[in-house]
Amino acid sequence: MSRHRTIALALLVLDVVSTVTVFNLIAFFRGLPLHDELMLFALAAPVTATVFAVYLIDGYKARTDMISVDYTSQHAIALVTVMLAILLLTYAFITSNYALQSSRAVIMLSFLALIPLTLAYRRSIYLRTLKFRGEHCLVFLGDRDSRILFQTECQKMNFGQKVVFCATETDPLPLGDPAREGSSRRFQDILDDIQQGRLAVEAIVLRETARELPPEVSRRLVELYFAGVPTYTLELFHQVYWQKIPLYRLNQTWLFQDGFQIAREPVFERLKRSSDIAFSLIGLVVSAPVMAVCGLAIWLEDRGPIFFTQTRIGKNHAPFRVFKLRTMRSTASTALYTQQNDNRITRIGKMLRSTRLDEFPQMWNVLVGDMSLIGPRAEWSRLVEDYEREIPCYHFRHLVKPGITGWAQVNYPYGASVEDTIRKLEYDLFYVRHFSFLLDATIVLKTIHVMLFGRGR
Repeated sequence: MSRHRTIALALLVLDVVSTVTVFNLIAFFRGLPLHDELMLFALAAPVTATVFAVYLIDGYKARTDMISVDYTSQHAIALVTVMLAILLLTYAFITSNYALQSSRAVIMLSFLALIPLTLAYRRSIYLRTLKFRGEHCLVFLGDRDSRILFQTECQKMNFGQKVVFCATETDPLPLGDPAREGSSRRFQDILDDIQQGRLAVEAIVLRETARELPPEVSRRLVELYFAGVPTYTLELFHQVYWQKIPLYRLNQTWLFQDGFQIAREPVFERLKRSSDIAFSLIGLVVSAPVMAVCGLAIWLEDRGPIFFTQTRIGKNHAPFRVFKLRTMRSTASTALYTQQNDNRITRIGKMLRSTRLDEFPQMWNVLVGDMSLIGPRAEWSRLVEDYEREIPCYHFRHLVKPGITGWAQVNYPYGASVEDTIRKLEYDLFYVRHFSFLLDATIVLKTIHVMLFGRGR
């Protein structure tokens, strides 16, 4: 079993044991009648929901930075969400003979105790993993240009792990700036070091080229692969490690590759549309008082209109009018991008943008079918014209309905340039290719984190 799977299994077992132990201890100290036996069957729902929520935020992945502030907040949000769901399930849907119905406090105190406990052993395991990763490197095989591009991408992604760059005998390493190329070696020497135990490797990354690898190199790569050394194409590495699609791989036949199964199934499209209608209706009803207060505040500040409308591009390139709460002065210029500390944004608008409350009226667009709750950002038609001229295959993001939130929105900050748009497009295309209800659930939890901590603008 690989180290990553061992860590995932260990965390899973710890979560199950911790949940059962904490619930039983708190139930005992709260005097909950247990008939001298441990609660086990009654905890099936809390345990399952906890594991599912932690899975959605990558809480079982060894590569997740579990000591970061972002992960800490997402972990806490996930368990609080589970707590609310279990309270709702216990008191609204289960009618009798359920041990946890005797005390709401047991449920709340248990989850509040689980937050620091489950974070504590995750941090401990992650720190050990960091030591392991410090001793293990990635090996990147490609030509000089691809080596430089990959190193640049690692820097942009804040990828701190050591990377050894190398080339085959048929592609000798050129003379160049060693600081820019990183640690570069012959691939045959790297393979010798790996097989003889002189170099600890986490994975090998292959840059796809039209030229085949030499037969001897291919044979030794196969041997390493079956000996347990993971080997990725560069495209697969982007998807597994960074959960995005590298644009260099895109062409007009990209859609005919593997993937897209769920997005192509009409039954899943209908299910997604049904959930959009249900949740947008609930959202509009629940948020109506909040939007009314926000609307009044907007009007009182400058007596301008409450709503902002703009033509955006939807699925299959269909234009529609989007509705948002106005956050800029009504006399503001129509610049293409919002800048940091933009003086066009009102005082109320700054608060609305940081909390994403200005997005709430878009639930009307969801209800009428222009948008989905989750999908790529709906872009201004004027910007789309520019992007389609400058970015190859940009139109692929219009294969699905745009969303109020999405994979790019929760993984990359607001974009204010073509370069930012290219970066976000990589995440959008990952969503298009790997759409699933699990991915949607992950986006929901990450969106709550973004709203609470006011990231972006």
